Amino acid sequence: MANGGNYLKSPDLLPVTHQQRSIGTFGFAVIWIGMAIVLAAFAIGGAGIMSLPLPMVILATIIGSVLIGVFMTLIGDIGIEHGLSFPVYMRAPFGTFGTHLPSLVRGVTAACWFGINTYFGALAINGILNLLFGFDNWFLCFLIFAALQLFNTSLGIKSIERFADLAAPIIILISCWMYITLADNATSQGKDVWSWVESPTTGMAAFTAFMVVIMANMGFWATLAADMPSLSRFFKAPKNERNWFKRNKTQLVGSLIVMPITNTFIVAIGAVCYMAVASADPVNALQQSASGFILGILLLMIVLAQWSTNTSANVIPAATIFSNIGGPKVPFWAGVIIAGVIGILAQPWSLFGVLVNALLIIGGILTAIVGILFADYYLIRKRRVNVKELYELDGQYKYMNGFNLAGLIAWVIGGVLANMFPTYSSLIGFFAGAAIYYVLAKYWWFKKYPQAELDDPSDEKYLGITVGRDWDDILVQETEKVPSIVRVK
Repeated sequence: MANGGNYLKSPDLLPVTHQQRSIGTFGFAVIWIGMAIVLAAFAIGGAGIMSLPLPMVILATIIGSVLIGVFMTLIGDIGIEHGLSFPVYMRAPFGTFGTHLPSLVRGVTAACWFGINTYFGALAINGILNLLFGFDNWFLCFLIFAALQLFNTSLGIKSIERFADLAAPIIILISCWMYITLADNATSQGKDVWSWVESPTTGMAAFTAFMVVIMANMGFWATLAADMPSLSRFFKAPKNERNWFKRNKTQLVGSLIVMPITNTFIVAIGAVCYMAVASADPVNALQQSASGFILGILLLMIVLAQWSTNTSANVIPAATIFSNIGGPKVPFWAGVIIAGVIGILAQPWSLFGVLVNALLIIGGILTAIVGILFADYYLIRKRRVNVKELYELDGQYKYMNGFNLAGLIAWVIGGVLANMFPTYSSLIGFFAGAAIYYVLAKYWWFKKYPQAELDDPSDEKYLGITVGRDWDDILVQETEKVPSIVRVK
């Protein structure tokens, strides 16, 4: 293997240099629109409208979206500052081998989202076949649609991804049409869109319902909050800029403005969808709101949109994680198959019905990781990182046989506490994970395993873009050992 068998120095895991960063503020805003147009978010609106009027569902969604957007932006600075991806930086708070455990959770979560999106696509395919030929077997459509997506991804076929640029605006148009049509449908049933509630609640019950919508939205995007460095390392940012807000302008606009607006739009349509047809299932809503040729076209657009976004947002990240964890014995195509099997076994047709409850659990587990990252990066290391050692098998981040017990213990306790109080799961996960890790790492673990950036907190040695530094100068000798066909330029 290249680099003398050191899998930590895989070319795709090396720091991204300033010259390699190509995504600006507008570009990230467009990316966010594409990512946030997710039909599964309809479930949050459908669940919320059972207990709260639409204005309260919208307010709770905005609050939850902004809160998780703050978490994303804080953690995303790791990619901005040092050009590091999520699994690489995780070696600091979890160890060179321990990083695989939270990465595995992120991979399994992405695989489950693949299953849910495939389920929507399969329902749409079944609807089209039913219109044309009277065929009705959604499960067979599900298996075939899953196989086609996995085959496409494993072979690296890019043709379907060309539709990705059209997928987001098409879903926006479909959603606008659905909102107008469904709102009219609800009004014709005597339901006031802005005040109707299926089972009105008051007092503490209403507050609990309000918090559940907030936490569900945070849980919906908790995976990306942890994984943001993998994307933010490609964002343009000024060198020698010490102002955190100016350095993270791209993130701030995308995660605190564009995402909350787009996500709230989709959740609100899910709520209106439930009002009109007593179901938050978007395909079911379309079938009850349209017919004939128009229905067929709308369903086809959903199929193509699910396919294009599923490939880049779920299958590829999950397959990459499974391949990295398995090492050279698990090639990328095998990672794709693993992701597909997990997505199918998750039974997404059942998962969608309990999605809000699942999001509360997932949110607590993942935001505990976000809290640990926050404590490690900001509170303990103060953004200074010994980047070279992140790529050394026997470096300072090896800790105890590749594990940082402070991170693992904080994650377990934080996740458990979060799920003991699901109404506040994401907030408890974040703050518990951060506090427990801070105490364990600073006063126990790093006493046993000294950290160079803590002993000598030098800006020039351990900061990145803030002092105009690219980490490629440290790793250049290592990459020169790699055959030219796998070098990253």
